[in-house]
Amino acid sequence: MGSNPTPSAMSVDADAEDLHDPMLLALAEARAALEHHDVPVGAVVLHEGRVIASRHNEREVTHDPSAHAEILAMRDAAAVLGQWRLDDCTLYVTLEPCAMCAGAAVNARLGRLVYGADDPKAGAVTSHFGLLDGAVLNHRVEVIRGIGADEAAELLRSFFRERRSGNPR
Repeated sequence: MGSNPTPSAMSVDADAEDLHDPMLLALAEARAALEHHDVPVGAVVLHEGRVIASRHNEREVTHDPSAHAEILAMRDAAAVLGQWRLDDCTLYVTLEPCAMCAGAAVNARLGRLVYGADDPKAGAVTSHFGLLDGAVLNHRVEVIRGIGADEAAELLRSFFRERRSGNPR
């Protein structure tokens, strides 16, 4: 996992897809971001019931402001599929996507987004803007929210609590 763009061979039954299993992988990715003091957000992309990409935030390690987990995972998924359209894919992410990531999901024609914790400050899916269901944009993404929300929110609260205390990991 982590910054290794090689997809996992894990398979999930697409007909009886358990939304919690892929979210557990996304949470593991989020914890991996802590190793380089990045905000713990993880993302996993499924295509036809198989994990084809899994990443976490890498802004601190790469010094790249666009290195959000969602962007990295969608890039990897597109490379695996050999196309930019992700309409048959589901993106699982631990935190509600920001405007940049929500916009990328629309532009990738993502089929579905499943996310954990709401982001009342920067979330652009349900907290602000409603970018994935906006009448102005050319694509709408199905959204399921709240899967793994408690664990994702606690991971983020703990990270920022430590950062505010001046004692980063």
